[in-house]
Amino acid sequence: MREIVHLQTGQCGNQVGSKFWETLSDEHGLDGTGAYIGSNADVQLDRIKVYYNEAAERKYVPRAVLVDLEPGTMDTIKASGHGGLFRPDNFVFGQSGAGNNWAKGHYTEGAELVDQVLEVVRKEAESCEMLQGFQITHSLGGGTGSGMGTLLISKIREEYPDRMMSTYSVLPSPKVSDTVVEPYNATLSIHQLVENADQTFCIDNEALYAICHRTLKINTPKYGDLNHLVSMVMSGVTTCLRFPGQLNSDLRKLAVNMVPFPRLHFFMVGFAPLTARGSQQYRNVSVPELTQQMFDAKNMMADCDPRSGRYLTVAAYFRGKVSMKEVEEQMQLIQTKQAPYFVEWIPNNCLQAHCEVPPRGMKMAATFIANTTAIQAVFKRVHTQFHSMFRRKAFLHWYTGEGMDEMEFTEAESNLQDLMAEYQQYEQATLDEDEEGVYEGEEVLEE
Repeated sequence: MREIVHLQTGQCGNQVGSKFWETLSDEHGLDGTGAYIGSNADVQLDRIKVYYNEAAERKYVPRAVLVDLEPGTMDTIKASGHGGLFRPDNFVFGQSGAGNNWAKGHYTEGAELVDQVLEVVRKEAESCEMLQGFQITHSLGGGTGSGMGTLLISKIREEYPDRMMSTYSVLPSPKVSDTVVEPYNATLSIHQLVENADQTFCIDNEALYAICHRTLKINTPKYGDLNHLVSMVMSGVTTCLRFPGQLNSDLRKLAVNMVPFPRLHFFMVGFAPLTARGSQQYRNVSVPELTQQMFDAKNMMADCDPRSGRYLTVAAYFRGKVSMKEVEEQMQLIQTKQAPYFVEWIPNNCLQAHCEVPPRGMKMAATFIANTTAIQAVFKRVHTQFHSMFRRKAFLHWYTGEGMDEMEFTEAESNLQDLMAEYQQYEQATLDEDEEGVYEGEEVLEE
C-alpha cells in the first residue's frame, strides 16, 4: 500500500477536509464512527489503507492531522456526524487564533504549535509501510491555513524530502473577499508553495459559486455546497490509489506527467458530470459528453478562462464502466479540435487514467486536471491587489509587528512576478524556435 498522510489547517482547510473524509468514508462504506457497513468488501476494503489505519476488526481511522490556531472549527467537526471518525490525539489546536495574519501563522503563534503537529505527523508516517506523500487542504487568504500551512509544508519538506507534497489551496477570489489583507497572505503563501510543493490544485471560491449558480442551479450556495464540489475533485484525483483499476495513476505519476518545469506546478481542476438535481433524470451521461463538459471553461474550479492561455499538460481520470478505447478517441478528438490551445512542443500531453468504481449515485464521472498558462490570470489578480496596497505600505505594521521584514514582501512579490513571466514565456514558445536548434545539433553530430 502506498499510503498518504492528510493534513488540514485553518478554518477553510478543516471544513474542506472534513467534507473530503465524509465523501471518502461514504465511498469505502464506513459509517460516522469508522466501522465498515458497506456491501462490497472486495473493492471497498482492498486498498482502504491508503488513507485509513485499521484500528479494531473492521474499524478504520483516517490518517488525518487536523490543525488550527483556535478551537472553534475543531469543536464543530467533533460535534458533526463524522466527528467520531478521527483519532482524538490528531486534533492539534492553539487558543489564540491567527487573526488573518500570515506572520502570526508562520512566525509566532504557528511556530509555537508546529512541533506538536510534526510529532503527530511523524507518528502517522512511521506507522505507514510505504509512505507515498502528504496532501494538505488550506486557504491562502486567511492566517492559519496560509501562514501555518506553508510553515508545515516547508518543515515536512525538510524531514521527508523524497515524498510527494500535494496541496489543495483555496485562492482568494475577486468578488468573494473575506478579509482586506488577503492579497498579502496569498502572495506570501504562493512564494512558499512555488518552492516547497510538488503539485498545487488551485481552487477558487468565485468559480465554485459560479458552478453552483449556473450549472447546479443552487440559488444561495452555502459553504457546504462549495466544499462538496472540492471533495468530489479530491476523491477523483485519488481514486486510482484507492480502488483497483486497469490504468492506475498515483500522485508521483501525476506529477511526472503534469509538471514540465519544477516551478510550474499550479493546476486547474474540474469535475464532470455536473447537473442540476432537477434535470438529472433527463440526462444520459456518455464519454463524449464527459469530455465535452470537462474541457468547458464553465467547469473549471479556478476563476480563469483556459482559452486565454495554452495547456502545457492535461490529465483526465475516468471512473465507472468506461471503454478506454472510447476515452482515447474522445481525448484525441478534443486535442485535434482545440489544437491551438495545446502547446505543440509537448506531444501527447494528455494523461488518462481509469478506475472502475464510480462515485456514489453516478454511473460514470471524470476528474480533470490541467496545467495551463491561463492560471497566471489568478496570480495577476492577486498581484494587482497586493501591489496597490504594498506601495502605500497599508496594513504592513501588522506583519512587521510580528517580526517580519519588508524585504520578505518585496521578495515574495518578485517571485510572483517571475512565476507569471515564466507562464507567459512558455505560452508564447513555439516549435520553430526549437527546431532550428535541433537541426543545427544534428549537423554537428554528423560531422
